[in-house]
Amino acid sequence: MNVMWRTLIVMLTARRRLRRRGRLEPTGISRIRLTTLLTDIDLLRHMNNGRYLSLFDLGRWDLLVRTGLWDVMKTRGWYAVVSSETVTFRKSLNLWQRFDVESRMIGHDDKAVYLEHRAVVDGEVYARAIIRARMMKRSGGTLSHEELFAAIGRPEGVPEVDEWVHEWAAASALPPTRAEAPSIWG
Repeated sequence: MNVMWRTLIVMLTARRRLRRRGRLEPTGISRIRLTTLLTDIDLLRHMNNGRYLSLFDLGRWDLLVRTGLWDVMKTRGWYAVVSSETVTFRKSLNLWQRFDVESRMIGHDDKAVYLEHRAVVDGEVYARAIIRARMMKRSGGTLSHEELFAAIGRPEGVPEVDEWVHEWAAASALPPTRAEAPSIWG
């Protein structure tokens, strides 16, 4: 429930920032300030590894709202689902420590959009996640990039996705939802 309240606060704050500062460019960097709370830590007294991904979701919400994409998605019945993600840790975040979540789109391919999130303290990266997200339609099916970019415009200046990201996405993919995926330990 703690992350739900944080999500609502981030979305309201993002709306206010959108009204006051205008739309963030699709390739812009979103930054939100967070504090490691008691509900974020584990028995080792640092942020739980699973909590990073939940808090990086907050950065994604800020990015969606401030770029204007959230309004387009709501209006058209679109939503995004994370299809894969990887996170790398460098330093621990401790209780009551303030940090920034920096988020940006790092590219796209024919099936997905790629995002990068960072946990940053005083300009230093503590953790980084790469997210692969698919755009879906509530009416069913996958949203094509042609439809997406027709609605929001094709963002200029989006870098090419690093080759290792494509390799990681391919190597970590599970079978499609309509294919069998038996749990067999070998």
